[in-house]
Amino acid sequence: MFPKGGMGKLMKQAQEMQEKMAKAQEELGGIEVEGQSGGGMITALVNGKKELLSLKIEDEILEEDKEMIEDLVVAAVNQALQNATKAADEKMNSATGGMMGNMKIPGM
Repeated sequence: MFPKGGMGKLMKQAQEMQEKMAKAQEELGGIEVEGQSGGGMITALVNGKKELLSLKIEDEILEEDKEMIEDLVVAAVNQALQNATKAADEKMNSATGGMMGNMKIPGM
């Protein structure tokens, strides 16, 4: 079924890829991306693991109504999460040499 040594080579490659992916997942915590809304009045900072690290709201916007501020916070966080997803996809694609294609890894 496999040429001599082929199965061992395949298993070694799979293990190497698994190690690269594990390392890339660890490194995602060090990637920081942000999203902004309201012309930069609200900034959300997230890491590559999609954890919200900080949320900054400029003083001037606090004079606006609560509902508008809530909408802008949601928009900034969603933009930051989209940026984190893109950064994570690029990191994992780099770790696998593009072999994963568009396949999504749960939790990523």
